[in-house]
This record gives sequence, C-alpha cells and structure tokens, in this order.
Amino acid sequence: MYRFLLSRQWVILTLVALALVPTMIELGFWQLHRHEHKVALNKVISDSLAARPVPAETLTAPGRRVEHDDLYRRVTAKGHFDTAREEVVRRRTNSDGAIGYHVLTPFVLTDGRVLMVNRGWVPADGAQTAFPKIPAPARGEITVTGRLMADQTTADSGIKNVRGLPDRQVMLISSEQQAERLGERVLGGYVEQTAPEPRGDSPELIPDPEHGDIGPHMAYAIQWWLFSAGVPVGWVVLVRRERRDRAEAAAARTAPEAEPAGV
Repeated sequence: MYRFLLSRQWVILTLVALALVPTMIELGFWQLHRHEHKVALNKVISDSLAARPVPAETLTAPGRRVEHDDLYRRVTAKGHFDTAREEVVRRRTNSDGAIGYHVLTPFVLTDGRVLMVNRGWVPADGAQTAFPKIPAPARGEITVTGRLMADQTTADSGIKNVRGLPDRQVMLISSEQQAERLGERVLGGYVEQTAPEPRGDSPELIPDPEHGDIGPHMAYAIQWWLFSAGVPVGWVVLVRRERRDRAEAAAARTAPEAEPAGV
C-alpha cells in the first residue's frame, strides 16, 4: 500500500523533509537569541543613558576592552583636542541618511593619556581621496561629555576594515590601531561626544541610540517554528494524496469494460 515510499522520488522528498525540520527549528532559536540580545542591549543602553556621568578613565584604560554593561555609559574627560592628528571615518550616515564622515579626534587628558573622541558627522562634499574641511573644536583645556563605546569590529558592524585608504582616513574606530598610529597610551574604546555642542552645529553630533524597538526577531522565531511543524503535516498530506491517486488508478485499470448498448 505504501511501497511507493521506497521509490527514489519519495526517498529524496522524505530526506529533504527530515533535513528541513531541525534546520527550521535551529533558525527559530537563532532568531530567539537575537531577540534576547536586543532586549538585553536595550536595557543596557537605557540604564547607561540614565546614569550620572563618570570620568572616562574609571571605566576604561589603555589596552582594555569596554565592558558590555558600560556601553553607552555617559562619561566625562578633561583635557584638550589634538586636531593636528585628527582622522575621519569613511562612509558614515547622519540622521537623514546622507553619506559623509565621522570626525575622530585625539583628546589628550591632563595626565597625558589619549581618549579618542568621535566629534560627530560632516558631509562628504569633495573627492573621497581628499581630507574634508572640519570645523575646529574649542581650544585649550575643556571638559568633554559623551557616550562610551567599544572598539568597532568587522564582525559587529559588517564593515570591512580596508587598508591603503587615503591619508587620515579609516573604516573602523580601533583604539589599538590609534595607539599604534599615535605612539601614545590610548584608552580602550572611544567616546561619542554629546557636549559641548559645536559652533554652527558642525560636526553634527550623533543622536542618542534607539533603544525602544525590539525588532521582529521573536515573530521570525515563531514563524520558523510554525514552518518546521508544517513540514511533517505537509508530508503526510502528500503521502495520503499519493496513496489515494494510486488506489484510484489501480481501480480504474481493474474495472470491467462496459458492454456496448443494444447488444
């Protein structure tokens, strides 16, 4: 009755179905983990932005990674900007989606150590091989406030760390690379400046990160699990349909031919 399941076609179909079920279940758990990560990150961002600012050097140090719980923590730093060794980070967008650069400036602390500060976004008005015009920050000793960020990586950002770029341009912010370039003791991570606000609103300060949206990952997880449950149901439906079609075909072959009318 079910000998057709041993045919090549049905063996292949069954094996595909058996492979799809665990794959879809795993994809569902992958989306679930992304949901949990997003929820946890949103809490870290919310708690960090609500906390009172602390000196940056209390949360990071040269060669030290920024802890996950310290991400987006508001910090302060006292010193002066070293614009002579300023760089820009390529292909960054502002809140309107325009492509430009992030301005990465060494901030020399009062003890001589260096904190890399992302001063904000400027447009890419000229050739990409040329260094853009960047408004200068306040001169002399000042106090900068900002959000503490971890070093950027290709794995986290999806941006390839291209080498051989034009002078004073980078793709990712890395305190380790900056320490090598500057020959200074650079604190791990960097700071997105929030104060003081620049004159003329340029560079354009980076807005607070969105931390209220959890994304569609939970819905995707449920969707994958429903798909995994639908595979065996679909397989059973196809088997029953095949069995019915074969039974009807066999019955048609064995039915006696009707006698001619009027004989």
